[in-house]
Amino acid sequence: MLIGIDASRAFIKEKTGTENYSYNLIKKLVEIDKKNKYRLYVRDSHFCEMGTAEIKHIPWPRFWTQAGLALECLLNPPDILFVPAHTMPIIRRPNLKVVVTIHGLEYEYLPQYYQFPQKLYLNKSTEYAVHHADHLIAVSQWTKKELVEKLRADSKKISVVYEGVRGNAVPHSEEPELSSVTSQEGLPYILFVGTIQPRKNLIRLIKAFSRLQAQGQALCLVIAGKPGWMYDGILAAPKKCGVEKRVKFLGYVSNQDLAGLYQKALCFVLPSLCEGFGLPVLEAMRYGCPVIAAKAGALPEVVGKAGLLVDPYNVDEIAKAMKLMMENKELREDMREKGFARVQRFSWEKAAQETLKVFEKVVLGKTISV
Repeated sequence: MLIGIDASRAFIKEKTGTENYSYNLIKKLVEIDKKNKYRLYVRDSHFCEMGTAEIKHIPWPRFWTQAGLALECLLNPPDILFVPAHTMPIIRRPNLKVVVTIHGLEYEYLPQYYQFPQKLYLNKSTEYAVHHADHLIAVSQWTKKELVEKLRADSKKISVVYEGVRGNAVPHSEEPELSSVTSQEGLPYILFVGTIQPRKNLIRLIKAFSRLQAQGQALCLVIAGKPGWMYDGILAAPKKCGVEKRVKFLGYVSNQDLAGLYQKALCFVLPSLCEGFGLPVLEAMRYGCPVIAAKAGALPEVVGKAGLLVDPYNVDEIAKAMKLMMENKELREDMREKGFARVQRFSWEKAAQETLKVFEKVVLGKTISV
């Protein structure tokens, strides 16, 4: 079987959520699958290498999916096309099987999303994939439920395959060096990792942080992630809350430096208004960083009992959870141990194995157990 994969996001240098998903899943698929062949469709062929997979460069600067990828699949069709993030070609051979991963419907929670034409395109392309793909992969039970309830998707053609986490848990490691990413080295800090955008609920996080005092120490809030959209209000929030000297925006941080940030943080907080999965909570658990997450979207499903859950709209509740984690060493140790156990349930190898089963059953026309 020849498996074609839209790898246009997989080799981006500064990867965020869907890019990390694409890269890690494709890498593990190619690594564990010795029976099938893989063809990876990319925008830029530089530095694109993935084991034995064939790299197919599609040099279309615009309309890459709906023109470039569509034409390539018409002329040289694979047995199945896998799209790791939402957008599938509209023009295609009738017999081409297509599997699409849906990461969430976060735009449903932010009316401002519709001010941006590219976001509107993503919304419509998601709806198209839901109704025209041969099968869908949802990254959480919550996402599957949203697809069925909000977009009237057929639940029988949706398989839930959880994302993975890089490597094994790291309960004991050498002290990491942080000088390359923060000048706040040596000071206690609370950590956030993610794209700077309204859905991440950072203004409420900063307000909650402004209510904390660190028992005679200078407590910091470290925010690691590149700017997304509508971030001006977020960047201005520390000054409005009187904590501009204690909030540090690091921008994009490499995986190597993130490991150190997770390991030395008092706790990690993800207060998002909505998450289709929430991979950073697993990354935090992997490095022994106690987790506080919102009771929103798929986060309770991913976190389980291995973290504190808070109402993302309640600033006082977020502040109280951070204060409790900051002051209670026994609680932090308990959350670390529970996090190490929890993260063992998620791996890219397991995700690849379950994804491969979807491919094989779609091509063979068998019923998929969901």
